[in-house]
Parts: sequence; C-alpha cells; structure tokens
Amino acid sequence: MGTFKIEGGAPLKGEVVPQGAKNEALQVLNTVLLTSEKVTITNIPDIIDVNKLITLLSNLGVKIQKLAHGSYTFQADEVNLAYLESDAFKKEGAGLRGSIMIVGPLLARFGKGYIPKPGGDKIGRRRLDTHFEGFINLGAKFRYNEEESFYGVEADRLKGAYMLLDEASVTGTANIVMAAVLAEGTTTIYNAACEPYLQQLCNMLNRMGAKITGVGSNLLTIEGVETLGGCEHRILPDMIEIGSWIGLAAMTRSEITIKDVSWENLGVIPNVFRKLGITLERRGDDIYIPAHKDGYEIQSYIDGSILTIADAPWPGFTPDLLSIVLVVATQARGSVLIHQKMFESRLFFVDRLIDMGAQIILCDPHRATVIGLDFKSQLKGILMSSPDIRAGISMLIAALSAKGTSTIQNSDQIDRGYERIDERLRALGAKITRVD
Repeated sequence: MGTFKIEGGAPLKGEVVPQGAKNEALQVLNTVLLTSEKVTITNIPDIIDVNKLITLLSNLGVKIQKLAHGSYTFQADEVNLAYLESDAFKKEGAGLRGSIMIVGPLLARFGKGYIPKPGGDKIGRRRLDTHFEGFINLGAKFRYNEEESFYGVEADRLKGAYMLLDEASVTGTANIVMAAVLAEGTTTIYNAACEPYLQQLCNMLNRMGAKITGVGSNLLTIEGVETLGGCEHRILPDMIEIGSWIGLAAMTRSEITIKDVSWENLGVIPNVFRKLGITLERRGDDIYIPAHKDGYEIQSYIDGSILTIADAPWPGFTPDLLSIVLVVATQARGSVLIHQKMFESRLFFVDRLIDMGAQIILCDPHRATVIGLDFKSQLKGILMSSPDIRAGISMLIAALSAKGTSTIQNSDQIDRGYERIDERLRALGAKITRVD
C-alpha cells in the first residue's frame, strides 16, 4: 500500500498536459476483440486500471506491441477463449471494474462471454443489469454461478432489437453497442448514454466498418455488419483530470495552464467551476487559471437561494467531479449544496475534510452542504486514507492547500486514475513524496 506525504500551503505554477481519458480507454481497448485485424490506439493513460485491462487482453491471446509511451497496436487473431474459464481470469477480472466490457465484443464475435463479478471503487452499488438485459434483448442466454459470482452469456448469433435502457449507463451502453455492431439486423437503443467517451467509441467502430447513427444523442441505431476491420484511434484528454487541475489551481491559489484540453468535449465543466467563482480563460485549446489571490465567491440563484450542484447524465455534470467541487467549495466565499445522485457512498470521505477544519454538513448519503471558509481559516494537515480514486485526488488537493504535513495512505487508489501524479505535481513546485 503506497503513501503520499504532502507539505501544503505553497502556491504552484506552470503548465500541465492532461493524460488520456481513463473512462474512454476502458471502453475502446475492448473493441480490439471485435476484429482479427490490427488496431492502433494512442494517448492511452499509463495508470493501474488501464494497464490491468491491457494485461487481461494479453492473457486472452491478443497480440500487443508497445510503439511508444501511450501508443500500442493490438491484434486479436488468435483469441484463447479457454482463458475465460480459468482461475487466473476469475481472479484478474474480479479486480477491475472495466473488465465487464470484454463481454459484449466476445459475445458478438465468438458467441460467448464470461466475467466474474467486477471490483473497482467502493462508492456504492453499481448494477450490471443494464449490460445483461441488453445482451438478452439481442438474443443471448444468461447464466449466473452464484457460488463463484460468475456471469455468462451465450448466443449462436445475436439479432438486432429495440431496447429502452432502464438507466443511461455509459458502460452498459458501450457494452451493448459493441455487441450489436455484429448482430444480424437493426438494433435501436433509446436512453443511451451520449458522453464524449461513448461518442469516441461509436466513431471508432464506424471507422472499423460498423454502421452506427445518432452518435452524440440518446437514440442510437446500429445496422449489424458481418465483420469489422482495423483502424487507428486517439483517446481524448481526460476531462476528469482537467477538472481536477482546475480545482487544484483554485484551491492552492496557483497560476496554472492546462494544455490541449479539447474544449468542445468539456461540456458544462468549465461553467460549473465558474459558478464557484473560479476564473478560467480559454486560450486556444488551453485553459488558463490565474492565481486567485483574493479567493473566489460562489454564485447564488436569482432569488438568493443557495446554489446546488448535482450530477446528471451527459450533457449534465459528471459525478466524477463532484468530490473535486466539494473540496474547492471549502475555501470559497459562500455556501453550496452538493447532490451526488448516482452513488450513495461517494460523499463519505467528507469526515476527513471536517477533521482538516472544513465546515461541511453531511445531510444524508447523497447530499452535503459546504460552508466556505474564504481562506480565513486554513485547512490543517492530517493522516488520512484514500477510499477511492476521486475521493483520493480530492483529499490530495485539500492536503496541498493545507497548513502543515498531510499523509495519505492507500495512495494506490489515486494511481488507478492519475498518471504519475506526484511527479507532475513536483514539476509545478509541490512538496510531495511517495513512500511505498
């Protein structure tokens, strides 16, 4: 278990380049299973979760060649399906939430897909029903081994169908789309997720020979094809990391430029931070955040009532940035209500922030009210442990702004989502060391 030690309170300065998007990588890497031809993917983030998926693909028999940092070729022309029923797969698949998305491509191309109950962040229940109901709608037979928590779907040939998803699940939509592209006939998915990552997946599949229309909307139509070919694909910059850098800059009152952010794919993220009073400027495709020497003030509604920031399906605000917003609000002028609708355990890290001196009222598992301190009372460094990726980076931001030394145990959780975060922070002037 890794540990970060942070000396807080110092302003940072410089430029950062965001890593490739973790959530997109965990989707598009699975497309390589849909074809026997070579697929080249670039801007892959070098983080624990993504590297686990690459290893899993390799163990499945996918031929993988590393071209450069973040650039790989994949060729799935000799897939070893026997691996799916091995003890090694049951162990490796259970350790990665993104492993669920190998099922759709395997089912579509080989007629069967298996997966152990996936792991991942402990942030509340994350159902798999949307995935498997979609496969069943396409004609697959579902089975579940309760003793081993092992799921399976099988089909001689999938057939297109109309389906209304019970939730706009990003990974569920991605999995169903990857299954449907090789199904016989037409598949229509209503209430589909439409995040930029899902758009990237659909556009990549179309370059491979799929026929998907409605990309970017919540109504996708997929005309099944017989086979798919290879392609080249570049992963977007990670919008969650971009939002994390914005929050870090404001909280530490630092002057930071975030390079090459793909503004057109950020949606409402910049405006949500502006509602917290944070100044950020668009300079070409970069974001410039000046040092907030005089702090920042949370907006209120027209009638004077307290601002509420809540997560919602795209194009709403992503739930992955709510913990960042919450931390940033602890030093703002004014108050804000944070409403985490999707996950019932994601706000439970606020007790660490309260121990640091933040004024937060946890209303219930989904809502917290933050009363900003306006930098008049600095947070203080403490010993804490990271429960999940997003809470971990939020605690790290709090520690960098705090007075004194903070120790964050279980820092491996942060490494699951953020590439070389300690090195990149030191390049900006942060006093952070890693103790393994």
